[in-house]
Amino acid sequence: MTSPTRAIKTLIADDEWMVRSMLRTILEATPDIVVTGEASDGIEAVDLAQTVQPDVVLMDIRMPRGDGLTATERLALLDPPPRVVVLTTFDLDEYVHAALCSGAVGFLLKDATAGDMLAAVRSAARGDAMLSPRITRRLLRKFAEPAPDRRSDAAQRLGVLTDREREVLGAVGGGLSNTEIAATLYMSEATAKTHVSRILAKLGLSNRVQAAILAHRSGLLD
Repeated sequence: MTSPTRAIKTLIADDEWMVRSMLRTILEATPDIVVTGEASDGIEAVDLAQTVQPDVVLMDIRMPRGDGLTATERLALLDPPPRVVVLTTFDLDEYVHAALCSGAVGFLLKDATAGDMLAAVRSAARGDAMLSPRITRRLLRKFAEPAPDRRSDAAQRLGVLTDREREVLGAVGGGLSNTEIAATLYMSEATAKTHVSRILAKLGLSNRVQAAILAHRSGLLD
């Protein structure tokens, strides 16, 4: 008899109680996700994470008494570290970019649909952060437009990749999940996941968002 799958432990960090309440209601409406705690600032989020050991943290950026960026950096030092999904509005700013570069695995708009919120938590939990193409392109247009020398440097970094790995990186840059990469490039999902892991290792990156930014900076998707 197969044992039941453990629910994804999720911590919500946002200084607005209405946002926390809304997220909890959405997440706990499904049996495979459980909210193990709520934090109103970054300091509380880190302290609580050490106690409840969440799989995923939904992290707001702009909070009093400990912003989400600093909290994300501190969470990355935990063993094991939870996977952080940044909560943001559409007015993306440098804090969002910095959080992603600090180890957050993805980002989620506060006005996203309930389905997208559930998908983001599930994707983060399995290490395949959801990068919605619509949101990803907007973020990358704002932060990944390179100066000529940066484009050249980014392109040179891709020299360590095989042709197939470059195809997979291009798919990651387009916001595709491992499942979508597998279907698009005619490979198994396990193979797609292996390719992504190798790409991150070869390029010295910690997550798919950083890979997507590098792909855009290099001109790979042009």
